[in-house]
Amino acid sequence: MSAVISMKNIKKDFGSKTVLHNINCSIEKGEIFGLLGPSGAGKTTIIKILTGQIQKTSGEAVLFSVNTDKLTEDVYSKIGMVLDIQGLYTRLTCYDNLAIFAEIYQINKKRIFEVLEKVRLADEAKKIVSKLSKGMAQRLVIARAILHYPKILFLDEPTSGLDPATSLEIHKIIFELRESGSTIFLTTHNMEEASVLCDNVALLNEGNIVEYGHPDAICRKYNDVNSINILLKNGEKISLPNNNNSSEQIASYFRENNVEAIHSTEPNLETVFIALTGRELV
Repeated sequence: MSAVISMKNIKKDFGSKTVLHNINCSIEKGEIFGLLGPSGAGKTTIIKILTGQIQKTSGEAVLFSVNTDKLTEDVYSKIGMVLDIQGLYTRLTCYDNLAIFAEIYQINKKRIFEVLEKVRLADEAKKIVSKLSKGMAQRLVIARAILHYPKILFLDEPTSGLDPATSLEIHKIIFELRESGSTIFLTTHNMEEASVLCDNVALLNEGNIVEYGHPDAICRKYNDVNSINILLKNGEKISLPNNNNSSEQIASYFRENNVEAIHSTEPNLETVFIALTGRELV
C-alpha cells in the first residue's frame, strides 16, 4: 500500500497564535481515516491545508506526491469535498444541481442518475432542493462530491446534526465508496461514529495529535482496569480479573446458565480522549 496523504511536522500559525503543532500522519489508499476532536481543535484547518485552501507555516504536506501548496488541476480532479457549508442551489432541483457540476467536470449526465441512486435520492431527482430534509440535502452534497469519481473524499463532520437513521445511511455510503477504491478523510467529534467507520484515527486536541491508531487498539491500550463484568440472571453483578485465573469461574456461570450479560472493561474513544486531555468533546 502507498500513502496518498502525508503530513510531516505541520505547523500552522494565525498571527501570533499557533493552531497546529508538528502534525504527523500518513494515510494509505483505500483507508477510512478519522481526525477526531472537539470544535476548535484544528480539524478543519488541516483539511484546508491538505486541499490547498490555506498554506501551512512550516512542515511538509503531500497529496498524491504533490506539495499541497502547489496542487495542480490534475490533483484537484481527484478530490471530492463535503464541507460544513453545503453550497447547494436551493431553487434548483437535485438533478439540476448535479448537472451544473457535470458540465464543469465534462462528465456524461448519465452519471447524475448513478450518483443519485448511490445516495438513495433517485426518486427525488426532480425535487427542489429547498424542499429537501436536512439529511437529504447532505446526501445530495455527497452525490455532488463523488460525481467525478474522486480518489480522495474529504468529509468534514458529514453527519453533524443529523438523526441516527440518516447518519446510518451516510455510513453505508462511506463504506460503499471505500469498497469502490476511494480513500476517505473524515473529521468528526462523534467518537462512536469513528469507532464504527475508521481504519485508523488521530485524536486531535488544541492542535496536537495526542493518540493515533486503530480505534480498538487505542481502547485496549488504555484498558487500565482490564476486568470482566458479568450480570447474573438473579441481578448480581460480578467483576473478575481478565486473566486465566478467572476462566473456570466464568465457564461455570455459563454451564449453569446463569449469565444475563457479560462485558470487558476497555474504554471507548471518548473516555480515552477525556483521560488524555481532561476535556469533553464539545
